[in-house]
Amino acid sequence: MPQITLTPAQRKVHRADAHHLDPVVLVGGDGLSPSVKKEIDNALKAHGLIKVRVFSDDRAARELMLKTLADELDAAPIQHIGKLLVLWRPMPEKEKTTDEERMPGPRDVKVLKFSKRGGQRPEVKVVRVLGNQRLTPGGQVKRAKVMKKSIKKSAR
Repeated sequence: MPQITLTPAQRKVHRADAHHLDPVVLVGGDGLSPSVKKEIDNALKAHGLIKVRVFSDDRAARELMLKTLADELDAAPIQHIGKLLVLWRPMPEKEKTTDEERMPGPRDVKVLKFSKRGGQRPEVKVVRVLGNQRLTPGGQVKRAKVMKKSIKKSAR
Protein backbone atom coordinates (compact mmCIF):
# COMPACT_ATOMS: atom_id res chain seq x y z
CA MET A 1 0.00 0.00 0.00
CA PRO A 2 1.34 3.48 -0.78
CA GLN A 3 1.98 5.87 2.05
CA ILE A 4 -0.11 9.01 2.49
CA THR A 5 1.50 12.23 1.27
CA LEU A 6 0.90 15.42 3.23
CA THR A 7 1.68 19.05 2.58
CA PRO A 8 4.25 20.70 4.86
CA ALA A 9 1.47 22.72 6.53
CA GLN A 10 -0.52 19.55 7.33
CA ARG A 11 2.63 17.86 8.62
CA LYS A 12 3.30 20.88 10.84
CA VAL A 13 -0.20 20.69 12.36
CA HIS A 14 0.19 16.96 13.11
CA ARG A 15 3.64 17.56 14.64
CA ALA A 16 2.11 20.14 16.96
CA ASP A 17 -0.71 17.75 17.91
CA ALA A 18 1.79 14.94 18.62
CA HIS A 19 3.97 17.08 20.86
CA HIS A 20 2.18 16.18 24.10
CA LEU A 21 1.65 12.49 23.24
CA ASP A 22 3.48 9.65 24.94
CA PRO A 23 4.85 6.70 22.93
CA VAL A 24 2.17 4.06 22.47
CA VAL A 25 4.35 1.27 21.05
CA LEU A 26 7.92 0.39 21.99
CA VAL A 27 10.14 -1.39 19.43
CA GLY A 28 12.84 -3.46 21.13
CA GLY A 29 15.88 -5.40 19.96
CA ASP A 30 13.88 -7.74 17.70
CA GLY A 31 12.95 -4.83 15.45
CA LEU A 32 9.76 -4.75 13.41
CA SER A 33 8.24 -8.15 14.08
CA PRO A 34 4.72 -8.94 12.79
CA SER A 35 3.29 -8.55 16.29
CA VAL A 36 4.82 -5.07 16.64
CA LYS A 37 3.38 -4.06 13.25
CA LYS A 38 -0.02 -5.37 14.34
CA GLU A 39 0.13 -3.31 17.56
CA ILE A 40 1.09 -0.18 15.63
CA ASP A 41 -1.77 -0.81 13.20
CA ASN A 42 -4.23 -1.20 16.11
CA ALA A 43 -2.92 1.99 17.72
CA LEU A 44 -3.35 3.89 14.44
CA LYS A 45 -6.93 2.61 14.18
CA ALA A 46 -7.67 3.69 17.75
CA HIS A 47 -5.84 7.03 17.91
CA GLY A 48 -4.94 8.14 14.39
CA LEU A 49 -1.77 9.95 15.51
CA ILE A 50 0.81 7.95 17.49
CA LYS A 51 4.39 8.02 18.69
CA VAL A 52 6.61 4.93 18.49
CA ARG A 53 9.81 4.65 20.53
CA VAL A 54 12.61 2.61 18.95
CA PHE A 55 15.38 1.25 21.22
CA SER A 56 18.03 1.22 18.53
CA ASP A 57 21.12 3.42 18.28
CA ASP A 58 21.34 3.16 14.48
CA ARG A 59 19.74 6.24 12.89
CA ALA A 60 19.63 4.70 9.42
CA ALA A 61 17.76 1.67 10.80
CA ARG A 62 15.20 3.96 12.44
CA GLU A 63 14.75 5.88 9.16
CA LEU A 64 14.18 2.57 7.39
CA MET A 65 11.65 1.52 10.07
CA LEU A 66 9.72 4.76 9.63
CA LYS A 67 9.60 4.32 5.85
CA THR A 68 8.65 0.63 6.17
CA LEU A 69 5.85 1.35 8.66
CA ALA A 70 4.48 4.16 6.52
CA ASP A 71 4.45 1.95 3.40
CA GLU A 72 3.03 -1.22 4.96
CA LEU A 73 0.43 0.40 7.23
CA ASP A 74 -0.75 3.06 4.74
CA ALA A 75 0.25 5.88 7.09
CA ALA A 76 1.98 9.22 6.74
CA PRO A 77 5.40 9.70 8.36
CA ILE A 78 5.16 12.91 10.36
CA GLN A 79 8.43 13.18 12.26
CA HIS A 80 11.56 11.31 13.24
CA ILE A 81 13.26 12.99 16.15
CA GLY A 82 15.80 11.08 18.19
CA LYS A 83 14.42 7.63 18.94
CA LEU A 84 10.79 8.69 18.44
CA LEU A 85 8.81 8.09 15.27
CA VAL A 86 5.50 9.88 14.70
CA LEU A 87 2.93 8.33 12.35
CA TRP A 88 -0.52 9.51 11.27
CA ARG A 89 -3.38 7.84 9.49
CA PRO A 90 -6.95 9.15 9.19
CA MET A 91 -9.28 7.35 11.55
CA PRO A 92 -12.05 5.28 9.95
CA GLU A 93 -15.59 6.54 10.38
CA LYS A 94 -17.54 4.64 13.02
CA GLU A 95 -21.00 3.43 12.15
CA LYS A 96 -23.69 4.71 14.46
CA THR A 97 -26.36 2.15 15.17
CA THR A 98 -29.79 3.42 16.05
CA ASP A 99 -32.33 1.34 17.88
CA GLU A 100 -35.79 2.43 16.82
CA GLU A 101 -37.48 0.74 19.80
CA ARG A 102 -35.31 2.56 22.33
CA MET A 103 -37.20 4.75 24.74
CA PRO A 104 -35.91 7.90 26.47
CA GLY A 105 -34.07 7.26 29.72
CA PRO A 106 -34.89 8.52 33.22
CA ARG A 107 -34.17 12.10 34.18
CA ASP A 108 -34.14 13.93 37.52
CA VAL A 109 -36.33 17.04 37.75
CA LYS A 110 -36.46 19.59 40.58
CA VAL A 111 -39.97 20.46 41.69
CA LEU A 112 -40.62 23.60 43.76
CA LYS A 113 -43.57 23.50 46.17
CA PHE A 114 -44.44 26.96 47.39
CA SER A 115 -45.88 27.46 50.88
CA LYS A 116 -49.33 28.94 51.42
CA ARG A 117 -47.72 31.35 53.87
CA GLY A 118 -45.85 34.12 52.13
CA GLY A 119 -42.47 34.43 53.84
CA GLN A 120 -41.20 30.84 53.73
CA ARG A 121 -38.82 29.28 51.29
CA PRO A 122 -40.23 26.89 48.70
CA GLU A 123 -39.70 23.19 49.32
CA VAL A 124 -37.34 21.67 46.71
CA LYS A 125 -38.04 18.07 45.83
CA VAL A 126 -36.07 16.04 43.25
CA VAL A 127 -38.29 13.65 41.31
CA ARG A 128 -37.10 10.95 38.91
CA VAL A 129 -39.20 10.92 35.74
CA LEU A 130 -39.00 7.83 33.56
CA GLY A 131 -39.29 7.82 29.78
CA ASN A 132 -42.98 6.90 29.75
CA GLN A 133 -43.94 9.47 32.40
CA ARG A 134 -44.60 13.20 32.45
CA LEU A 135 -44.65 15.88 35.10
CA THR A 136 -47.88 17.79 35.69
CA PRO A 137 -47.91 21.53 36.48
CA GLY A 138 -48.78 20.59 40.09
CA GLY A 139 -45.56 18.60 40.44
CA GLN A 140 -47.05 15.12 40.25
CA VAL A 141 -45.70 12.34 38.06
CA LYS A 142 -48.22 10.88 35.62
CA ARG A 143 -47.70 7.79 33.52
CA ALA A 144 -48.23 8.29 29.80
CA LYS A 145 -51.30 6.70 28.28
CA VAL A 146 -50.84 3.87 25.82
CA MET A 147 -51.74 4.98 22.33
CA LYS A 148 -54.31 2.61 20.83
CA LYS A 149 -53.63 1.50 17.28
CA SER A 150 -56.26 1.47 14.64
CA ILE A 151 -57.87 -1.89 13.89
CA LYS A 152 -57.50 -1.24 10.18
CA LYS A 153 -53.75 -0.49 10.47
CA SER A 154 -53.05 -3.55 12.61
CA ALA A 155 -54.86 -5.83 10.12
CA ARG A 156 -52.38 -5.01 7.33
